[in-house]
Amino acid sequence: MADTDVIVVGGGPAGLSAALFASKNGLDAVAFDTDKTWMHKAHLFNYLGIRSMDGSVFLDRAREQATADHGATLHEDTAVESVATDGDGFVVTADGEEHTADYLVLATGANRDLAEDLGCDFTDEDVVEADVTMETSVEDAYATGAMVRAEEWQAVISAGDGAAAALNILTKEKGEHYHDFDVPDDV
Repeated sequence: MADTDVIVVGGGPAGLSAALFASKNGLDAVAFDTDKTWMHKAHLFNYLGIRSMDGSVFLDRAREQATADHGATLHEDTAVESVATDGDGFVVTADGEEHTADYLVLATGANRDLAEDLGCDFTDEDVVEADVTMETSVEDAYATGAMVRAEEWQAVISAGDGAAAALNILTKEKGEHYHDFDVPDDV
């Protein structure tokens, strides 16, 4: 039995997006974050809907949206030491404790070590091989952002990858294509 539905490793745009979409739509999502994302060095001028925002401010708002607004659990300043499959899902070790989940989303930027340890296939460009839903060669394990892209490292792309992973997980859980469209009640 899993501790949670989805474990996300990483708390940048991809990880927080995956946690937000999963949690917002009824899955228990737990994210682990070391807070070493490149976003702290960024200033967003090219993120759709944001005219100008410091990367750290963006992260604060994204964390609040994923956790306070939508119920994801975030373990801040917590490094994941290992990931493995256990036959029924995944075992993630962080701070010496094991956590289990049915699904795993890796959102560790260009650090691909956990994907390699898990046994994910890599491309000729030495990035994690993932399909359009961000699923890797390891069933129910997803890789996002810079892990799957040789050089297209953008916050907005990474956030989209995290959303794609979560929507595919929701599709699997609900047994039909799942869409997350927010529509006001009076439309």
